[in-house]
Amino acid sequence: MTTYQPAMSLREAREHYFSLNNFGADGGYQDKWVKIKIGPIPIFFPNIPSRASAVRYHDLHHILTEYETTLEGEAEIAAWEVATGELPNMAGWFLDLGGFSYGLLLCPRRIWRAFLRGRRSRSLYLTPFTDELLERRVGEVRGALKLDQDSSPARMSERIAFLKWAALSGAVSLSVGALFWTPMALLGLFSLVAGDGWAVGGEAGGK
Repeated sequence: MTTYQPAMSLREAREHYFSLNNFGADGGYQDKWVKIKIGPIPIFFPNIPSRASAVRYHDLHHILTEYETTLEGEAEIAAWEVATGELPNMAGWFLDLGGFSYGLLLCPRRIWRAFLRGRRSRSLYLTPFTDELLERRVGEVRGALKLDQDSSPARMSERIAFLKWAALSGAVSLSVGALFWTPMALLGLFSLVAGDGWAVGGEAGGK
């Protein structure tokens, strides 16, 4: 079922998206920290400016692609964004490659389909983020980005690209994981044991 109707403006669809996912009126863009949960374990990381900038587009991509904010949905949109090749900064690449790699373990078939869709469409990352963008209609933007699913068989170049990005995402996750996710997980465990008493603004769900 389509959650975001083609006649909606992106602004209207985004308000609906925030409401559905309990992200607050502004999506948590101004929060200093982002909180996600992997199973029962909360993990916190700083909402650095490059991440905050990328997530404004990322949220619109959720609307346009209809990928959910579940773990599987975040892995799908990560694979889709990576495949478009249009991520705006290192924070975007880092987070999406991480999502791509865990998606290969969690839902590999869905990751493959999302990647193939991304190779055949475009993202909004190269589009200026303006009021005019938010007033455009969901259906019109989907068409402009070529998000109508191309069901033709995968080309050899697409299969090779998928293997390349899968290998790179795995390497990045293995090399960076010990430096980033391990201390973040420990901080999350500490917060859980301490009663979650930190002043951490807003839950960012599966962003």
